[in-house]
Order: sequence, then structure tokens, then C-alpha cells
Amino acid sequence: MNMKTQQWQEKTSPARLERRFVFDDYDSTRQFLDKAAALSEQTRIYPDVSFGRTYVNMTIHVDGETVGDGPRAFARMLDGVTAVEA
Repeated sequence: MNMKTQQWQEKTSPARLERRFVFDDYDSTRQFLDKAAALSEQTRIYPDVSFGRTYVNMTIHVDGETVGDGPRAFARMLDGVTAVEA
């Protein structure tokens, strides 16, 4: 899975983390989506997801005005999924 790098962006109104993952082909995109879905089931964190053939947009919403450890940990786990496959 070859993915172009982008960092998570922290937004405050409403509090959330956002990132766009870009892949070389649909198979890589699909593999990432499958792994992200499994990670969501494990952590019970369900981000908003939109995707196309070679990209995935993720938004992880959080409660309150500051981004907590759960969403940040989930974002790091997603980064780990892409790093292992890159």
C-alpha cells in the first residue's frame, strides 16, 4: 500500500481531527478501509469517512472543546496501519 503523507489537522469548532489519505490505486484504498473498519470495531471509535478510488477523508469527532486521548490514540493507530503497509 503506497500512500502519500499528510498530517492530522486539529479543528476546534466542533472539536475534531481531520486527515486525507491518498493511495496509488483502489486496492490499496480498499485494504486501508478494511483495516480502519476493524480498528473502529476494536476501539469503538467510529470516524466519519468519505472516499473515492484513491483517497479516504477521515474526521474523528470528539466531545467537549479539547481533543482527548481516545481520538488521538485512534489517529496514531491509523498512522501505524499506513506506515506498516507503505
